[in-house]
Amino acid sequence: MLLKNFRKRYAMVMDTRRCVGCQTCVLACKAENGVPLNGYRDWIVTETKGEFPHLSMEIRSERCMHCSNAPCVTNCPTGASHYAKGGTVQVDRSLCTGCKACIAACPYEARYVHPDGYVDKCTFCMHRIDKGASTACVEGCPTKALAFGDLNDPASEIAKLLHENPPKLLRPEEGTEPNLYFLV
Repeated sequence: MLLKNFRKRYAMVMDTRRCVGCQTCVLACKAENGVPLNGYRDWIVTETKGEFPHLSMEIRSERCMHCSNAPCVTNCPTGASHYAKGGTVQVDRSLCTGCKACIAACPYEARYVHPDGYVDKCTFCMHRIDKGASTACVEGCPTKALAFGDLNDPASEIAKLLHENPPKLLRPEEGTEPNLYFLV
């Protein structure tokens, strides 16, 4: 696994028990990253299960999963999609031709073509992390449903959350080893 090459392993935990679907994370991301009107880096999913009157609803804030085995990286013909600091998956805009191979390869539909011609997606706000801040979505979440940190640090908030709560992964059958965990 490529992530063994990284001292830090960045990940995010999304607590579906706290999320109310307010979309503050989406708006904070758009504002922080200058995401165009028809673009997206994160979004809210509402999933209802069961039959009336025995229904349950799960609200999730989703984004790029920053997979440890990312098909977008292996399918990018130019190397624009690559592993970067903390094992995150990033896009080098200067190398991206907008061919959409990474979009086709991503089982989470977490990418879009920016109006300037390159593929864009969640970056885990690495520009903020490098300055000691957290991601815009985590800082903006009014219910504290999101947490970000280093999985390789046992004292980190997310390491503790995952130790105390068995997480759910989206589409584990894809074998992507996502680094976005859901508490249900």
